[in-house]
Amino acid sequence: MTRAIVYTEFGDPEVLHEIDVPAREPGAGQVAVRIQTAGVNPIDAKLRSGLRASAPPSVEKPRRLGMDAAGIVTAVGDDVDGFRPGDPVVISGVNGCYAEEVIAAADKVFARPAAVTAAMGAALGIPVGTAYQCVRSLAIGAGETLLVHGGSGSVGQAVIQFARLAGAEVIATSSERRADRVAALGATPVIYGEGVADRVRAVAGDGVTAILDCAGTDEALEASFDLLDDRTRIATIVRGPDAERLGIRAFSGGAPWPLTAQQQAWRAEAVPVALALMAAGAFQVELGPTLPLTEAAEAHRLVADGVDGKITLVP
Repeated sequence: MTRAIVYTEFGDPEVLHEIDVPAREPGAGQVAVRIQTAGVNPIDAKLRSGLRASAPPSVEKPRRLGMDAAGIVTAVGDDVDGFRPGDPVVISGVNGCYAEEVIAAADKVFARPAAVTAAMGAALGIPVGTAYQCVRSLAIGAGETLLVHGGSGSVGQAVIQFARLAGAEVIATSSERRADRVAALGATPVIYGEGVADRVRAVAGDGVTAILDCAGTDEALEASFDLLDDRTRIATIVRGPDAERLGIRAFSGGAPWPLTAQQQAWRAEAVPVALALMAAGAFQVELGPTLPLTEAAEAHRLVADGVDGKITLVP
């Protein structure tokens, strides 16, 4: 047996609890991984609470959660090349990572360079996948000036780095307290709040050419419309349900349309790209609190309260 965090009904963080689940052997095309660190993402809390639509969990079929992790390969199934027991790896896009062990399809498992710790690897997944796909979808490159609303969050920080690596100038909104973090990643920080559009204009030179909303506030959207007329170059990862009405693009975040095959491919490509950059010292993640796996409920409370850096769980 092995341990995993599950929930059997939608609700507050207290619905999360630990149970024994049968240990499994990997099948063909699968890899068994002992989890060292699991990443906690806002989507986890939205699924647990029922805020993001999904089939109801039940006592008969408890729902596991957590999609990002890092660990050590313990076994490989048939038809799997490139992995062997003992290899350090990162897992992305595999449900059930709040656990001691997970079975993953081999194409969701990536070799972890020695320079990348388990905590760093577990912090990648959803944030870097989202960021990389957004930068590619908006065709950000040299000569562009990208405005990122919410630049100090996990996705915002990754967007800044990918956009800067693509040759773009980046302006990022943040709180005054977090402005130094945004600046350290290569963006020009602008404090959000009343008058934010004017403050962006003051530093934007010839103006912004693309905008990504990672904040989801009315203020961010209103400022975006004030700063850029071409709404096809304004995108959100938070206000998906409003995107069609507003005439902007949405990448997940409750968007009424699914990601395209190309967008999904970019998200899958992001983790090995980020791992290679991290190994070369050219990409970083900000780590936040680390809690025991048994305190998953507290981790979700911290997500709701807002903390600096990525929250992780350790079995």
